[in-house]
Amino acid sequence: MNDIKSSLSSVFGDAARQAVTAFSPDLITAAAPVIDAANFLERPSNAAHGDYACTLPMLLARAVKKNPREIAQRMKAALPALPTIARTEIAGAGFINVYLTESARAAVIPQIFAQKERYGCRDLGRGQSALIEFVSANPTGPLHVGHGRQAALGDAIANILSAQNYNVHREFYYNDAGNQIHNLTLSVQARAKTLSGIPFDFPENGYHGEYIVEIAQRYLSEKAGDLDDLEAIRSFAVKALRDEQNVDLTAFGVAFDNFYLESSLYTDKRVDTTVNQLIASGKTYEQDGALWLKTTDFGDDKDRVMRKADGSYTYFVPDVAYHVTKWERGYSRAINIQGSDHHGTIARVRAGLRALNMGIPDAFPEYVLHKMVTVMRGGEEVKISKRAGSYVTVRDLIDEVGRDAVRFFLSMRKADTEFVFDIDLARAKAEENPVYYVQYAHARAMSVLRQAEVDENKMAQSATNAPFHLLTRPHEAALLRRLTDYSDTLAVAAKELSPHYVIAYLRDLASDFHGYYNAERFIVDDADLRHARLCLVAATGRVLKNALALLGISAPQAM
Repeated sequence: MNDIKSSLSSVFGDAARQAVTAFSPDLITAAAPVIDAANFLERPSNAAHGDYACTLPMLLARAVKKNPREIAQRMKAALPALPTIARTEIAGAGFINVYLTESARAAVIPQIFAQKERYGCRDLGRGQSALIEFVSANPTGPLHVGHGRQAALGDAIANILSAQNYNVHREFYYNDAGNQIHNLTLSVQARAKTLSGIPFDFPENGYHGEYIVEIAQRYLSEKAGDLDDLEAIRSFAVKALRDEQNVDLTAFGVAFDNFYLESSLYTDKRVDTTVNQLIASGKTYEQDGALWLKTTDFGDDKDRVMRKADGSYTYFVPDVAYHVTKWERGYSRAINIQGSDHHGTIARVRAGLRALNMGIPDAFPEYVLHKMVTVMRGGEEVKISKRAGSYVTVRDLIDEVGRDAVRFFLSMRKADTEFVFDIDLARAKAEENPVYYVQYAHARAMSVLRQAEVDENKMAQSATNAPFHLLTRPHEAALLRRLTDYSDTLAVAAKELSPHYVIAYLRDLASDFHGYYNAERFIVDDADLRHARLCLVAATGRVLKNALALLGISAPQAM
């Protein structure tokens, strides 16, 4: 945690209580919720306005019906003398600008060295478990770019929550049942028969692409079985595509703790059990030969069919059964990373879970819905893969620009925004390429330490008593502020399930460091100044590495 900000929050909170009590002791009841919220210290956009701005006087003014500047004046008078605060000033309508001492600003450096890869991590998730479900691709073809965005987002969210001390479990849900799998089976059968010289019409809704021909060829070579045995073809094709998807995920650096099969919900009778429980709850009715769920009782715009007149279940029913298993497995949070086309399922799944009266929270599961990705090369959209036939695959992007660039770019924007993946930009070795710019900052920091013949461990051993009061240059102040803000950035990213905050932070930190590198010399004659600056360089390198690791991206030693 940010110790300076935490201690300042406590001090200003106490000063606010004294100020309010001085007006009237009766006002403290109205003021307490505002003070206890402890989110009243902000970074001014202009560094000249201090290290922090305390907004408590403004926030309290409405609660206690007093002038904010008068509150600010009384708070300022109640502040104790602290070695961390150089001065405070009242500004504007009632802000208290706080200026730290150089030593207080630099206290973050030994903190970084002491905590290493845990620097910036908090304990927000202690005692809580979170199941992150992502990718969950139908085993009907190679992973496309949309799956890649899910993989990058899901893995980063899992890492960020782990950094907040959540017990995180990654799960891939295989939709290995239903019409899509049947169409895959018929597609492979058609190609296998054609390859065997047996005339056979390709299914109307079949899957095209080179990969179907490859699977058919392998089936003929490895199985040499009955081409009318649809179950054998189905099993072979699904396994082949699952294996291929796993290879692609490995290339992407993404691993799962569990693979859950949709088909198991039927073989284990979980779907039937869930439907019977919903009937028993009184939240269903029959109409026109179909079974309906009263989803309007839970805010949906209309009731939904659960079981059609032909006896088959609609697609959200197994989803409800699946999420019952998540709850029964003890996960206090279930987070689904899915495409925006799943938006319609949210109300239905949650309604089904609430109707079961199992004590499942209203917001279970949580959803992160992402928009699709447009891939560009040479100013033109790339729409298809040679192998997949109808879309760009994750493997295509990895082969084009490398794992690091793909993961960085696919996490760079908020999930619910459209994104253009520019292959030419991702391959460029220039500062316009954001992943290159960030990784180059880390490589530069490591280069400085090599030239000085020191490393992070050596810096850490002598950081406690280093002369950090010498770090007074503007670029040094900017870097120290940025390093101090890392913990807050991670907390926001975890709260909003949004890795793009970490990307934005990395870009800002890299910009601060490149500016420092270009403005100042590190290996100087003054031994104390040299030591302080090298410690700052090493600390910056550590935070760059930590943040990149959360995104699954490497931190090169040299470039």
